[in-house]
Amino acid sequence: MNILYEEDGAIKVASVMADNTSSLQVETPHGKRSKIKAANVLLRFEAPPIAGFMEAAETAAAELDPIFLWECCGAEEFAFADLGREYYGHAPSPVEAAAVALKLHAAPMYFYKKGKGRYKAAPEENLKAALASEEKKRKQAETIAAHVAELVAGRLPEGFTPQVVESLLYAPDKNTLEFKALDKACAETNLNPVKLLDRCGAIPSARDYHLNRFLREHFPEGTGFPEIEIPQPMGDPAHSDAMAFSIDDAATTEIDDAFSIKRMDNGNWRIGIHIAAPGLGFAPGDRLDEIASRRLSTVYMPGQKITMLPEALVERYTLAAGRRCPALSLYLEVTPEFAVVGQESALDHVEIAANLRHEALEPVFNGVTVVSREGDYAWKDELLLLWDFTTKLKEGRGKGESSRNFPDYNFAVVDDRVSITERHRDTPIDRVVSELMIHTNATWGKELAEADYAGIYRNQEGGKVRMSVSPGTHQGLGVSHYMWSSSPLRRYVDLVNQRQLIARLEGKPAPYGNRDERLLIAMRDFDLAYEAYGNIQDQMERYWCLRWLLQEQVSETGAVVVKENLVKLDHLPLFTRVPLLPEVPAGSRVAIEVSKVDLLEVTCLCRYVGPLEQ
Repeated sequence: MNILYEEDGAIKVASVMADNTSSLQVETPHGKRSKIKAANVLLRFEAPPIAGFMEAAETAAAELDPIFLWECCGAEEFAFADLGREYYGHAPSPVEAAAVALKLHAAPMYFYKKGKGRYKAAPEENLKAALASEEKKRKQAETIAAHVAELVAGRLPEGFTPQVVESLLYAPDKNTLEFKALDKACAETNLNPVKLLDRCGAIPSARDYHLNRFLREHFPEGTGFPEIEIPQPMGDPAHSDAMAFSIDDAATTEIDDAFSIKRMDNGNWRIGIHIAAPGLGFAPGDRLDEIASRRLSTVYMPGQKITMLPEALVERYTLAAGRRCPALSLYLEVTPEFAVVGQESALDHVEIAANLRHEALEPVFNGVTVVSREGDYAWKDELLLLWDFTTKLKEGRGKGESSRNFPDYNFAVVDDRVSITERHRDTPIDRVVSELMIHTNATWGKELAEADYAGIYRNQEGGKVRMSVSPGTHQGLGVSHYMWSSSPLRRYVDLVNQRQLIARLEGKPAPYGNRDERLLIAMRDFDLAYEAYGNIQDQMERYWCLRWLLQEQVSETGAVVVKENLVKLDHLPLFTRVPLLPEVPAGSRVAIEVSKVDLLEVTCLCRYVGPLEQ
């Protein structure tokens, strides 16, 4: 006895070796023996033999038209053998019955399975919907195949608009035809999506590729500002008699800080540190505050920046030369020996007499001239006094000379060409500005804490810097309290702290109470944004370093070994690995061959050439 049966979703044929009523021991045409349930049997027959049976049944099934069968079977439930009798006009042979069973089994759109060997014709409306869906899938498969062929050939398929490409690069939807085609093409070419799209000409600018990824995540509505009225400063701060000057690089438009010096009648000096006061312009919850609280900081990258505040507001509060500006000021009374014997915070209007720029100041105010006291330049006496005073401040914090191994670098991008210049840390310009800011931020942090006004502090214990609404020491700086409050045009945390300081000076309730949820949210969001902004700055600086290598056609350069096979290339803040670098001490100089610069992956291939003299 032979049987036709269903198992694991397939129709099979076998010879019965033993019939145990509820189960059967069978042998397949290939000689495999197994046990099956009797309930799975569709048809029993003695002839023909099972060898070649399924092939004959499949050939017969191929001749059956499912549409015709569907039209013949009526609306009632039926058995496959009954349909075979209706179709053939006689009791079907085992092969014919098997052919009908195979055809019904293979056409689930036309026939719904209702039980062992039993089916029911799909309703017409359901069949039409299923056929339409099948046709849609067929056309989609054709489209995907056409897209894959184009991508593999290095051509961008029609329909891959800039918007589609952007989505594929940054936020791919795996259900789209374009993604499915790109995924298949990547498998065929062994390229990742970025490389394949670039080969097809879909990424005209590696710089824009990196920048747009960042903007899509952090500035989904664009970097522009809505039309908004810029309010006048609140209150009426007194006019100061200070004549102040700022020190910034040439590209700075958000001038947050300036300094003044005046000789007092008792022979001491009054040194003023003046901080721009946008905190007088808008309150927590205002429309401008909502904008600032979303951006949280100005974003800096070589050749461009994205400001935290609208340009018109920055223009109103920046400490620009030639006008009086509202400021939050810290006045220090300093003896000729540079001891601080008194200090006072104040809200006032300060005359900004000059905006000094690094590029013009560095040649005349530097490590040589502060020792020799030679040269004649604007604000010389004030700058030298501040140098002597801030050197004393640094010593008072227990900080000696800087021991940084590598310099900082300035980037300038003009007409898509980049220049990168070294700038050493702790120059006289750096020390004057940084020490006065540290002293101001430490002083104001202590003032807020002692007045029990909430603030956002930067504490350091055990080497890790963290932000907190609870005051604490900053071991790295050597101060008992520290907060950021000196850059309110550029950092939201500074703006929040400035509002608290202004309220304290005016004797008003603090805008943010202790453990205020808004304060905690601002601190958390700022931490996340500041890290992300720092990452894009690092990535874009690395990109421009690689661009410089291509621009200057550098194929070989010197480098300093940092550790193991990590080196820093000369003249650039570019750190990279060098495979097969010999074991040499950190600080050793080596010659490196540079090749295969990849601006999309932001990598380059470096090969060790040989040692260099120290």
